[in-house]
Amino acid sequence: MEGIWLVFLVVLALNLLPAFAPPTWMALSFFSYKFPENDIAMLALVGATAATLGRVILAKSARSLVRGKLLSADTRQNIDAIKEKLQGRKTLTAGACLFYAFSPLPSNYLFIAYGLTTLELRILALPFFLGRLIGYNFWAHLGSTAAHRLAIEAPQSYMSVYFIAVQVACLALIYVFMRIDWRRLLEERKLRWAGKKKTD
Repeated sequence: MEGIWLVFLVVLALNLLPAFAPPTWMALSFFSYKFPENDIAMLALVGATAATLGRVILAKSARSLVRGKLLSADTRQNIDAIKEKLQGRKTLTAGACLFYAFSPLPSNYLFIAYGLTTLELRILALPFFLGRLIGYNFWAHLGSTAAHRLAIEAPQSYMSVYFIAVQVACLALIYVFMRIDWRRLLEERKLRWAGKKKTD
């Protein structure tokens, strides 16, 4: 299969980036456009495998580098409140991830946040792989069809205002994720910043 190792390495590299990486579906659409003779199902399988592997490594890196070396003990204890809440809801967590995997939203921030909780990564990785496998089949078929039937050029630059705005917003959400007092929110249904003294 032409360029299959290149597909694997490119998709893996894209999914290792914590921010501002082009969407993987765009890369697969491009590869299926450039190499329309390739097997679409195999292209999607390789893409989903590389994407999942890259995201798992990203989550593990967030766990070891960000949580292990950069976060304070208070912040780690705060995030552990989410871990305690999700540990008994594995089916719900996996289902939510499967639903998310079908969406066009960036998944790097999801895996970073999940990695900070130290929960089992397979709960996130398996449904993510399944969702991406189905989604990538669609995008690869679309790119291949375009190559065979339409006189269009390769996909254009991904650095649109919308893309940059989404990435910046997601970075802000990661900051908010670490700053919310999760224990109080989950137990008392009250929203406040972690570290602030109770006044009520």
